[in-house]
Amino acid sequence: MARSGSSFVCQACGARTRQFFGRCAGCGGWNTLVEQSEPSGDNRRRRPVAAAAAQDATGAPAPGRPRRSEPIQAVGDRPLQRLASGYGELDRVLGGGLVPGSLVLLGGDPGIGKSTLLLQSARAMASRAVVLYVSAEESAQQVKLRWRRLAEDAPGAGVANGVAAEAGEGGEGEGLRLLAETDLELVLQELETLRPQVAIIDSIQALHDAELGSAPGSVSQVRECAAALQRIAKRQHTALVLVGHVTKEGMLAGPKVLEHLVDAVLTFEGDRFASHRLLRAVKNRFGATHELGVFEMQGAGLVEVSNPSELFLAGDGPSPGTATIVACEGTRSLLVEVQALVSPTSYASPRRTATGIGTNRLHQILAVLEKHMGLPLSRFDCYLAVAGGLEVEEPAADLGVAAAVVASYRDLTLPAGTVLLGELGLGGQLRPVGQLELRLQEAARLGFSRAVVPRGSALGPVAASLGLQLLEAATVAEALVAGLGVNPD
Repeated sequence: MARSGSSFVCQACGARTRQFFGRCAGCGGWNTLVEQSEPSGDNRRRRPVAAAAAQDATGAPAPGRPRRSEPIQAVGDRPLQRLASGYGELDRVLGGGLVPGSLVLLGGDPGIGKSTLLLQSARAMASRAVVLYVSAEESAQQVKLRWRRLAEDAPGAGVANGVAAEAGEGGEGEGLRLLAETDLELVLQELETLRPQVAIIDSIQALHDAELGSAPGSVSQVRECAAALQRIAKRQHTALVLVGHVTKEGMLAGPKVLEHLVDAVLTFEGDRFASHRLLRAVKNRFGATHELGVFEMQGAGLVEVSNPSELFLAGDGPSPGTATIVACEGTRSLLVEVQALVSPTSYASPRRTATGIGTNRLHQILAVLEKHMGLPLSRFDCYLAVAGGLEVEEPAADLGVAAAVVASYRDLTLPAGTVLLGELGLGGQLRPVGQLELRLQEAARLGFSRAVVPRGSALGPVAASLGLQLLEAATVAEALVAGLGVNPD
Protein backbone atom coordinates (compact mmCIF):
# COMPACT_ATOMS: atom_id res chain seq x y z
CA MET A 1 0.00 0.00 0.00
CA ALA A 2 1.16 3.49 -0.75
CA ARG A 3 1.74 5.92 2.09
CA SER A 4 -0.50 8.94 2.55
CA GLY A 5 0.36 11.61 0.00
CA SER A 6 2.20 9.24 -2.35
CA SER A 7 1.47 7.18 -5.43
CA PHE A 8 3.19 4.72 -7.73
CA VAL A 9 4.34 6.05 -11.13
CA CYS A 10 5.48 3.94 -14.07
CA GLN A 11 8.97 4.98 -15.16
CA ALA A 12 8.30 3.88 -18.73
CA CYS A 13 4.96 5.45 -19.63
CA GLY A 14 4.09 7.75 -16.68
CA ALA A 15 0.93 5.90 -15.64
CA ARG A 16 -0.05 6.61 -12.03
CA THR A 17 -1.78 4.32 -9.53
CA ARG A 18 -2.45 4.36 -5.79
CA GLN A 19 -1.47 0.71 -5.35
CA PHE A 20 1.66 -1.20 -6.26
CA PHE A 21 1.47 -3.80 -9.01
CA GLY A 22 4.25 -5.90 -10.46
CA ARG A 23 3.12 -5.02 -13.98
CA CYS A 24 2.07 -1.60 -15.25
CA ALA A 25 -1.51 -1.54 -16.51
CA GLY A 26 -0.66 1.23 -19.00
CA CYS A 27 2.31 -0.14 -20.95
CA GLY A 28 2.60 -3.70 -19.64
CA GLY A 29 6.14 -3.22 -18.33
CA TRP A 30 7.29 -5.32 -15.39
CA ASN A 31 8.73 -3.77 -12.20
CA THR A 32 8.49 -0.21 -13.57
CA LEU A 33 6.29 1.25 -10.80
CA VAL A 34 8.16 3.46 -8.34
CA GLU A 35 6.63 5.11 -5.29
CA GLN A 36 6.72 8.92 -5.39
CA SER A 37 5.37 11.57 -3.05
CA GLU A 38 2.62 13.86 -4.28
CA PRO A 39 3.22 17.63 -4.72
CA SER A 40 2.43 19.66 -1.63
CA GLY A 41 -0.47 21.46 -3.31
CA ASP A 42 -1.38 24.11 -5.83
CA ASN A 43 0.38 26.94 -3.99
CA ARG A 44 3.75 26.07 -5.43
CA ARG A 45 6.50 28.59 -5.88
CA ARG A 46 5.94 28.89 -9.62
CA ARG A 47 2.30 29.92 -9.29
CA PRO A 48 3.13 33.62 -8.81
CA VAL A 49 5.59 33.39 -11.70
CA ALA A 50 2.93 31.87 -13.92
CA ALA A 51 0.44 34.54 -12.91
CA ALA A 52 2.91 37.27 -13.82
CA ALA A 53 3.17 35.80 -17.27
CA ALA A 54 -0.13 37.44 -18.16
CA GLN A 55 1.38 40.94 -18.19
CA ASP A 56 4.24 40.71 -20.63
CA ALA A 57 5.02 42.40 -23.90
CA THR A 58 2.86 40.01 -25.88
CA GLY A 59 -0.30 41.93 -25.04
CA ALA A 60 -1.82 39.20 -22.88
CA PRO A 61 -4.43 40.28 -20.28
CA ALA A 62 -3.30 41.47 -16.87
CA PRO A 63 -3.69 39.32 -13.72
CA GLY A 64 -7.28 38.91 -12.69
CA ARG A 65 -8.66 39.52 -16.17
CA PRO A 66 -9.99 36.44 -17.94
CA ARG A 67 -8.42 35.44 -21.23
CA ARG A 68 -11.06 35.59 -23.96
CA SER A 69 -11.20 34.09 -27.40
CA GLU A 70 -11.11 36.20 -30.53
CA PRO A 71 -11.59 35.62 -34.25
CA ILE A 72 -8.54 34.09 -35.85
CA GLN A 73 -8.41 36.94 -38.38
CA ALA A 74 -8.03 39.39 -35.47
CA VAL A 75 -4.94 37.68 -34.06
CA GLY A 76 -1.97 39.98 -34.52
CA ASP A 77 0.87 38.90 -36.79
CA ARG A 78 4.38 38.72 -35.43
CA PRO A 79 7.38 38.37 -37.75
CA LEU A 80 9.32 35.17 -37.20
CA GLN A 81 12.86 36.32 -36.49
CA ARG A 82 15.32 33.46 -36.19
CA LEU A 83 18.68 33.51 -34.46
CA ALA A 84 21.51 31.88 -36.38
CA SER A 85 23.07 29.06 -34.37
CA GLY A 86 26.55 29.49 -35.83
CA TYR A 87 26.28 26.29 -37.87
CA GLY A 88 24.71 26.28 -41.30
CA GLU A 89 24.00 22.56 -40.97
CA LEU A 90 22.20 23.06 -37.64
CA ASP A 91 20.23 25.98 -39.05
CA ARG A 92 19.23 23.83 -42.04
CA VAL A 93 17.76 21.13 -39.77
CA LEU A 94 16.02 23.72 -37.56
CA GLY A 95 14.44 25.35 -40.60
CA GLY A 96 16.57 28.52 -40.64
CA GLY A 97 17.73 29.01 -37.05
CA LEU A 98 16.44 29.14 -33.49
CA VAL A 99 13.01 30.72 -32.96
CA PRO A 100 12.65 32.94 -29.85
CA GLY A 101 10.48 31.24 -27.26
CA SER A 102 10.87 27.79 -28.81
CA LEU A 103 11.99 24.58 -27.11
CA VAL A 104 14.40 22.25 -28.92
CA LEU A 105 15.17 18.76 -27.62
CA LEU A 106 18.48 17.27 -28.79
CA GLY A 107 19.07 13.56 -28.19
CA GLY A 108 21.80 11.10 -29.06
CA ASP A 109 23.99 8.30 -27.78
CA PRO A 110 26.54 9.01 -25.04
CA GLY A 111 29.76 10.44 -26.44
CA ILE A 112 28.27 11.25 -29.84
CA GLY A 113 29.07 14.99 -29.49
CA LYS A 114 25.88 16.67 -28.23
CA SER A 115 27.64 18.83 -25.65
CA THR A 116 30.43 19.67 -28.10
CA LEU A 117 27.97 20.81 -30.75
CA LEU A 118 25.99 22.99 -28.35
CA LEU A 119 29.07 24.51 -26.71
CA GLN A 120 30.54 25.45 -30.09
CA SER A 121 27.18 26.85 -31.18
CA ALA A 122 26.96 28.81 -27.92
CA ARG A 123 30.41 30.29 -28.59
CA ALA A 124 29.29 31.46 -32.00
CA MET A 125 26.00 32.94 -30.78
CA ALA A 126 27.61 34.67 -27.79
CA SER A 127 29.13 37.30 -30.09
CA ARG A 128 25.67 38.75 -30.81
CA ALA A 129 23.41 37.50 -28.02
CA VAL A 130 23.41 36.57 -24.35
CA VAL A 131 23.65 32.78 -24.03
CA LEU A 132 23.23 30.84 -20.78
CA TYR A 133 24.78 27.37 -20.67
CA VAL A 134 23.43 25.33 -17.74
CA SER A 135 25.64 22.32 -17.05
CA ALA A 136 23.80 19.87 -14.84
CA GLU A 137 26.17 16.95 -15.45
CA GLU A 138 29.63 18.56 -15.42
CA SER A 139 31.30 21.06 -13.17
CA ALA A 140 32.05 24.59 -14.34
CA GLN A 141 35.77 23.76 -14.53
CA GLN A 142 35.11 20.78 -16.83
CA VAL A 143 33.02 22.87 -19.20
CA LYS A 144 35.64 25.62 -19.26
CA LEU A 145 38.37 23.12 -20.10
CA ARG A 146 36.38 21.94 -23.10
CA TRP A 147 35.56 25.52 -24.09
CA ARG A 148 39.25 26.49 -23.94
CA ARG A 149 40.32 23.40 -25.88
CA LEU A 150 37.81 24.11 -28.63
CA ALA A 151 38.97 27.72 -28.79
CA GLU A 152 42.66 26.80 -28.97
CA ASP A 153 42.31 23.90 -31.43
CA ALA A 154 39.98 25.76 -33.76
CA PRO A 155 41.55 27.11 -36.97
CA GLY A 156 41.95 30.80 -37.50
CA ALA A 157 38.40 31.06 -38.79
CA GLY A 158 36.99 29.78 -35.48
CA VAL A 159 34.04 27.44 -35.71
CA ALA A 160 32.93 25.95 -38.98
CA ASN A 161 30.85 28.91 -40.04
CA GLY A 162 33.79 31.28 -39.94
CA VAL A 163 33.16 33.04 -36.62
CA ALA A 164 36.44 34.23 -35.17
CA ALA A 165 37.71 32.40 -32.10
CA GLU A 166 38.19 34.13 -28.78
CA ALA A 167 41.43 35.83 -27.97
CA GLY A 168 42.51 34.47 -24.58
CA GLU A 169 39.78 34.70 -21.94
CA GLY A 170 37.85 37.58 -23.45
CA GLY A 171 36.32 38.31 -26.81
CA GLU A 172 33.04 36.70 -27.67
CA GLY A 173 33.24 34.59 -24.49
CA GLU A 174 31.86 37.58 -22.58
CA GLY A 175 28.38 36.86 -23.93
CA LEU A 176 28.46 33.22 -22.83
CA ARG A 177 27.32 32.70 -19.24
CA LEU A 178 27.88 29.39 -17.46
CA LEU A 179 25.87 27.93 -14.58
CA ALA A 180 26.74 24.52 -13.13
CA GLU A 181 23.58 23.64 -11.21
CA THR A 182 21.07 20.81 -10.87
CA ASP A 183 18.45 22.56 -8.73
CA LEU A 184 15.52 23.65 -10.90
CA GLU A 185 14.66 26.56 -8.60
CA LEU A 186 18.11 28.12 -9.00
CA VAL A 187 18.06 27.62 -12.75
CA LEU A 188 14.68 29.37 -13.00
CA GLN A 189 15.94 32.25 -10.87
CA GLU A 190 18.97 32.68 -13.15
CA LEU A 191 16.73 32.68 -16.22
CA GLU A 192 14.49 35.30 -14.61
CA THR A 193 17.44 37.51 -13.68
CA LEU A 194 19.59 37.17 -16.81
CA ARG A 195 16.78 36.89 -19.41
CA PRO A 196 19.10 35.42 -22.10
CA GLN A 197 18.18 35.12 -25.75
CA VAL A 198 19.33 31.48 -25.76
CA ALA A 199 19.54 28.98 -22.90
CA ILE A 200 21.05 25.48 -23.11
CA ILE A 201 20.17 22.85 -20.49
CA ASP A 202 22.62 19.95 -20.45
CA SER A 203 20.75 17.80 -19.59
CA ILE A 204 17.06 17.80 -18.70
CA GLN A 205 17.34 14.39 -16.98
CA ALA A 206 19.90 15.78 -14.52
CA LEU A 207 17.72 18.64 -13.26
CA HIS A 208 15.96 18.10 -9.94
CA ASP A 209 12.82 19.66 -8.49
CA ALA A 210 13.12 19.64 -4.69
CA GLU A 211 9.35 19.63 -4.23
CA LEU A 212 9.09 16.19 -5.83
CA GLY A 213 10.19 13.16 -3.90
CA SER A 214 11.36 11.17 -6.91
CA ALA A 215 14.93 10.84 -8.11
CA PRO A 216 16.37 12.97 -10.95
CA GLY A 217 15.60 11.51 -14.35
CA SER A 218 12.31 9.92 -13.30
CA VAL A 219 9.13 10.49 -15.27
CA SER A 220 7.65 13.05 -12.87
CA GLN A 221 10.93 14.97 -12.53
CA VAL A 222 11.49 15.27 -16.28
CA ARG A 223 7.86 16.23 -16.89
CA GLU A 224 7.71 18.93 -14.20
CA CYS A 225 11.15 20.40 -14.98
CA ALA A 226 10.41 20.61 -18.70
CA ALA A 227 7.01 22.21 -18.06
CA ALA A 228 8.52 24.85 -15.75
CA LEU A 229 11.24 25.66 -18.28
CA GLN A 230 8.67 25.87 -21.07
CA ARG A 231 6.60 28.44 -19.16
CA ILE A 232 9.52 30.76 -18.56
CA ALA A 233 10.87 30.33 -22.12
CA LYS A 234 7.52 31.25 -23.68
CA ARG A 235 7.11 34.23 -21.39
CA GLN A 236 10.62 35.67 -21.89
CA HIS A 237 10.95 34.64 -25.57
CA THR A 238 14.07 32.65 -24.75
CA ALA A 239 15.13 29.99 -27.22
CA LEU A 240 15.63 26.94 -25.01
CA VAL A 241 17.71 23.92 -26.05
CA LEU A 242 17.35 20.78 -23.92
CA VAL A 243 19.78 17.86 -24.09
CA GLY A 244 18.03 14.52 -23.61
CA HIS A 245 19.35 11.08 -22.79
CA VAL A 246 18.48 8.02 -24.85
CA THR A 247 17.65 4.50 -23.76
CA LYS A 248 19.52 1.38 -24.83
CA GLU A 249 16.95 0.96 -27.60
CA GLY A 250 17.92 4.39 -28.98
CA MET A 251 14.68 6.13 -27.93
CA LEU A 252 14.61 9.40 -26.01
CA ALA A 253 14.45 8.68 -22.29
CA GLY A 254 11.69 10.05 -20.10
CA PRO A 255 7.97 10.48 -20.62
CA LYS A 256 6.54 10.79 -24.11
CA VAL A 257 4.97 14.07 -23.02
CA LEU A 258 8.46 15.59 -23.19
CA GLU A 259 8.53 15.15 -26.97
CA HIS A 260 5.00 16.56 -27.24
CA LEU A 261 5.95 19.54 -25.10
CA VAL A 262 8.88 20.80 -27.15
CA ASP A 263 8.70 22.46 -30.57
CA ALA A 264 11.50 20.49 -32.22
CA VAL A 265 13.11 17.11 -31.59
CA LEU A 266 16.57 16.58 -33.09
CA THR A 267 18.57 13.36 -33.08
CA PHE A 268 22.34 13.19 -33.35
CA GLU A 269 23.35 9.92 -35.04
CA GLY A 270 26.50 8.16 -36.10
CA ASP A 271 29.06 5.70 -34.88
CA ARG A 272 30.95 7.19 -31.97
CA PHE A 273 34.10 5.45 -33.28
CA ALA A 274 33.69 7.02 -36.74
CA SER A 275 34.36 10.64 -37.62
CA HIS A 276 31.07 11.76 -39.19
CA ARG A 277 27.80 12.65 -37.45
CA LEU A 278 24.29 13.05 -38.85
CA LEU A 279 21.74 15.49 -37.43
CA ARG A 280 18.05 14.89 -38.18
CA ALA A 281 14.76 16.47 -37.13
CA VAL A 282 12.11 14.05 -35.89
CA LYS A 283 9.66 16.86 -35.10
CA ASN A 284 9.77 20.53 -36.07
CA ARG A 285 6.94 23.02 -35.69
CA PHE A 286 8.90 25.73 -37.48
CA GLY A 287 10.35 23.80 -40.42
CA ALA A 288 10.58 20.53 -42.32
CA THR A 289 11.43 17.21 -40.69
CA HIS A 290 13.28 15.64 -43.62
CA GLU A 291 16.40 17.82 -43.63
CA LEU A 292 19.82 16.38 -42.82
CA GLY A 293 22.90 17.99 -41.33
CA VAL A 294 26.33 16.36 -41.73
CA PHE A 295 29.27 17.00 -39.39
CA GLU A 296 32.73 15.56 -38.93
CA MET A 297 34.46 15.20 -35.56
CA GLN A 298 37.97 16.60 -35.69
CA GLY A 299 40.52 17.80 -33.17
CA ALA A 300 38.93 21.24 -33.22
CA GLY A 301 35.49 19.79 -32.47
CA LEU A 302 32.62 19.32 -34.87
CA VAL A 303 33.13 20.75 -38.36
CA GLU A 304 30.49 21.02 -41.06
CA VAL A 305 30.89 18.80 -44.13
CA SER A 306 30.54 20.99 -47.21
CA ASN A 307 30.25 18.08 -49.69
CA PRO A 308 28.56 15.12 -47.94
CA SER A 309 28.39 13.03 -51.12
CA GLU A 310 32.15 12.48 -51.03
CA LEU A 311 31.75 11.11 -47.52
CA PHE A 312 29.42 8.32 -48.65
CA LEU A 313 31.33 7.33 -51.81
CA ALA A 314 34.32 5.01 -51.81
CA GLY A 315 37.45 6.37 -53.45
CA ASP A 316 38.70 3.13 -55.02
CA GLY A 317 36.35 3.10 -57.99
CA PRO A 318 33.66 0.54 -58.83
CA SER A 319 33.99 -3.04 -57.64
CA PRO A 320 31.84 -6.19 -57.93
CA GLY A 321 28.67 -5.96 -55.88
CA THR A 322 28.52 -2.16 -55.62
CA ALA A 323 26.09 0.36 -57.06
CA THR A 324 25.61 4.10 -56.65
CA ILE A 325 22.28 5.76 -55.86
CA VAL A 326 21.19 9.34 -55.14
CA ALA A 327 19.28 9.70 -51.88
CA CYS A 328 17.29 12.85 -51.17
CA GLU A 329 17.19 14.17 -47.61
CA GLY A 330 14.90 17.19 -47.80
CA THR A 331 16.45 19.70 -50.18
CA ARG A 332 19.81 17.90 -50.11
CA SER A 333 20.83 15.18 -52.56
CA LEU A 334 23.50 12.70 -51.51
CA LEU A 335 25.29 10.17 -53.67
CA VAL A 336 25.53 6.94 -51.71
CA GLU A 337 27.28 3.67 -52.47
CA VAL A 338 25.32 0.46 -51.86
CA GLN A 339 27.37 -2.70 -51.27
CA ALA A 340 26.04 -6.26 -51.53
CA LEU A 341 27.57 -9.66 -50.87
CA VAL A 342 25.83 -12.80 -52.11
CA SER A 343 27.32 -16.16 -51.14
CA PRO A 344 26.04 -19.76 -50.95
CA THR A 345 24.34 -20.52 -47.67
CA SER A 346 25.40 -23.22 -45.24
CA TYR A 347 22.07 -23.40 -43.49
CA ALA A 348 18.54 -24.44 -44.36
CA SER A 349 17.41 -20.81 -44.14
CA PRO A 350 19.62 -18.21 -45.83
CA ARG A 351 20.77 -15.22 -43.84
CA ARG A 352 19.54 -11.73 -44.73
CA THR A 353 21.42 -8.84 -43.13
CA ALA A 354 20.96 -5.16 -44.05
CA THR A 355 22.73 -2.10 -42.68
CA GLY A 356 21.29 1.26 -43.64
CA ILE A 357 18.24 -0.17 -45.44
CA GLY A 358 15.25 -1.95 -43.91
CA THR A 359 15.50 -5.72 -43.84
CA ASN A 360 11.91 -6.12 -45.02
CA ARG A 361 12.73 -3.98 -48.05
CA LEU A 362 15.67 -6.26 -48.84
CA HIS A 363 13.45 -9.34 -48.58
CA GLN A 364 10.98 -7.77 -51.01
CA ILE A 365 13.67 -6.90 -53.58
CA LEU A 366 15.18 -10.40 -53.39
CA ALA A 367 11.74 -11.94 -53.93
CA VAL A 368 11.15 -9.78 -57.01
CA LEU A 369 14.54 -10.72 -58.47
CA GLU A 370 13.90 -14.41 -57.90
CA LYS A 371 10.38 -14.30 -59.31
CA HIS A 372 10.88 -12.14 -62.39
CA MET A 373 14.52 -12.84 -63.26
CA GLY A 374 14.82 -16.47 -62.23
CA LEU A 375 17.77 -15.96 -59.87
CA PRO A 376 17.87 -18.71 -57.18
CA LEU A 377 18.62 -16.27 -54.36
CA SER A 378 16.74 -18.41 -51.83
CA ARG A 379 19.85 -20.64 -51.72
CA PHE A 380 22.24 -17.76 -51.04
CA ASP A 381 23.04 -15.59 -48.07
CA CYS A 382 22.74 -11.86 -48.77
CA TYR A 383 24.46 -9.07 -46.89
CA LEU A 384 23.71 -5.44 -47.75
CA ALA A 385 25.28 -2.24 -46.44
CA VAL A 386 25.11 1.47 -47.20
CA ALA A 387 28.58 3.05 -47.15
CA GLY A 388 29.14 5.71 -44.54
CA GLY A 389 26.43 4.54 -42.14
CA LEU A 390 23.64 6.56 -43.74
CA GLU A 391 20.08 5.34 -43.23
CA VAL A 392 18.24 5.26 -46.57
CA GLU A 393 14.49 4.84 -46.23
CA GLU A 394 13.13 6.08 -49.55
CA PRO A 395 12.10 3.56 -52.26
CA ALA A 396 14.25 5.30 -54.89
CA ALA A 397 17.13 3.11 -53.69
CA ASP A 398 15.42 -0.12 -54.83
CA LEU A 399 17.04 -0.26 -58.26
CA GLY A 400 20.50 0.37 -56.81
CA VAL A 401 19.99 -2.41 -54.26
CA ALA A 402 18.83 -4.82 -56.98
CA ALA A 403 21.82 -3.94 -59.19
CA ALA A 404 24.27 -4.46 -56.31
CA VAL A 405 22.74 -7.85 -55.48
CA VAL A 406 22.81 -9.06 -59.11
CA ALA A 407 26.34 -7.72 -59.62
CA SER A 408 27.57 -9.64 -56.57
CA TYR A 409 25.70 -12.79 -57.62
CA ARG A 410 27.21 -12.69 -61.13
CA ASP A 411 30.54 -11.18 -60.01
CA LEU A 412 30.01 -8.20 -62.29
CA THR A 413 31.15 -4.60 -62.03
CA LEU A 414 28.94 -1.71 -63.04
CA PRO A 415 30.51 0.67 -65.55
CA ALA A 416 32.19 3.64 -63.91
CA GLY A 417 30.11 6.80 -63.60
CA THR A 418 26.70 5.08 -63.46
CA VAL A 419 23.89 5.90 -61.02
CA LEU A 420 20.66 3.92 -60.70
CA LEU A 421 17.37 5.50 -59.64
CA GLY A 422 13.99 3.82 -59.44
CA GLU A 423 11.39 2.22 -57.22
CA LEU A 424 10.88 -1.51 -57.72
CA GLY A 425 7.29 -2.76 -57.95
CA LEU A 426 6.21 -6.25 -56.97
CA GLY A 427 5.50 -7.01 -60.64
CA GLY A 428 9.10 -6.24 -61.60
CA GLN A 429 8.23 -2.85 -63.08
CA LEU A 430 10.08 0.39 -62.36
CA ARG A 431 8.11 3.21 -60.81
CA PRO A 432 9.06 6.90 -61.05
CA VAL A 433 10.71 8.66 -58.13
CA GLY A 434 10.41 12.19 -56.85
CA GLN A 435 12.92 15.02 -57.29
CA LEU A 436 14.55 13.21 -60.19
CA GLU A 437 15.94 16.38 -61.74
CA LEU A 438 17.58 17.35 -58.45
CA ARG A 439 19.17 13.91 -58.22
CA LEU A 440 20.51 14.12 -61.77
CA GLN A 441 22.04 17.53 -61.08
CA GLU A 442 23.93 16.16 -58.07
CA ALA A 443 25.18 13.17 -60.08
CA ALA A 444 26.41 15.42 -62.89
CA ARG A 445 28.11 17.73 -60.41
CA LEU A 446 30.22 14.84 -59.10
CA GLY A 447 31.24 13.69 -62.58
CA PHE A 448 28.82 10.82 -63.26
CA SER A 449 28.02 10.29 -66.92
CA ARG A 450 25.22 7.66 -67.04
CA ALA A 451 21.90 7.44 -65.20
CA VAL A 452 19.42 4.55 -65.31
CA VAL A 453 15.92 5.84 -64.55
CA PRO A 454 12.30 4.66 -64.99
CA ARG A 455 10.78 5.18 -68.41
CA GLY A 456 8.62 8.26 -68.93
CA SER A 457 10.71 10.72 -66.95
CA ALA A 458 10.70 13.28 -69.80
CA LEU A 459 14.06 14.59 -68.60
CA GLY A 460 16.09 13.81 -71.70
CA PRO A 461 16.83 17.47 -72.57
CA VAL A 462 17.73 18.22 -68.96
CA ALA A 463 20.12 15.26 -68.83
CA ALA A 464 21.69 16.29 -72.14
CA SER A 465 22.33 19.79 -70.83
CA LEU A 466 24.00 18.27 -67.76
CA GLY A 467 26.17 15.97 -69.87
CA LEU A 468 24.40 12.82 -68.67
CA GLN A 469 23.44 9.84 -70.78
CA LEU A 470 19.89 8.96 -69.70
CA LEU A 471 19.00 5.25 -69.93
CA GLU A 472 15.29 4.65 -69.42
CA ALA A 473 13.81 1.23 -68.58
CA ALA A 474 10.32 -0.06 -67.86
CA THR A 475 11.27 -3.19 -65.87
CA VAL A 476 14.03 -4.20 -63.53
CA ALA A 477 15.42 -6.62 -66.16
CA GLU A 478 15.75 -3.82 -68.73
CA ALA A 479 17.34 -1.55 -66.16
CA LEU A 480 19.95 -4.13 -65.16
CA VAL A 481 20.79 -4.85 -68.79
CA ALA A 482 21.29 -1.13 -69.39
CA GLY A 483 23.19 -0.56 -66.16
CA LEU A 484 25.42 -3.64 -66.14
CA GLY A 485 25.94 -3.64 -69.88
CA VAL A 486 25.27 -7.39 -70.13
CA ASN A 487 22.30 -9.67 -69.64
CA PRO A 488 22.36 -10.72 -65.96
CA ASP A 489 20.33 -13.91 -66.61
